[in-house]
Amino acid sequence: MNLNTYLKIVRASAWYDLLLTACFATPWSFALAHGQLSAVNQWLGGAALPAFSPFHILFACLMGSVVLVWSVLRLHATTPLFGRYDGVGRFLFSLWMTWALVHTGAPLLWLFVVPEFAWGVAQWLPVDTPAAQDGNSTARAPLTSAAPMRSSLGG
Repeated sequence: MNLNTYLKIVRASAWYDLLLTACFATPWSFALAHGQLSAVNQWLGGAALPAFSPFHILFACLMGSVVLVWSVLRLHATTPLFGRYDGVGRFLFSLWMTWALVHTGAPLLWLFVVPEFAWGVAQWLPVDTPAAQDGNSTARAPLTSAAPMRSSLGG
């Protein structure tokens, strides 16, 4: 995939996160989202989601706040490196969501696991480096513009 396409994927994943996790950033927006998520889970055939105590809401809001900041960073400074890190984070999120799915059977989780894993895969696809696009044969470090180190002995 060419670099511009890859950066569009990184930006799109940041917008996805921004829109999906904004409701997790405050206790008040989370309370509304929790009710909606519970209704969706029931509509899909699952049980109502359990009530959250203030302690649970704290962790939900911490997660929402960190993801919002991470999303804005990726929108402001879209780089392949941030895309790769985001891909790793998505694989971890997918793993923990799958763990919760196995333990709860909540069908709502499928609506999060599948896109999360897909974004992770998309951000780990091979990307043409600028050197490969220019036909330059100088070896470069993956996803950077750094030329290889040369020794003072001519190596």
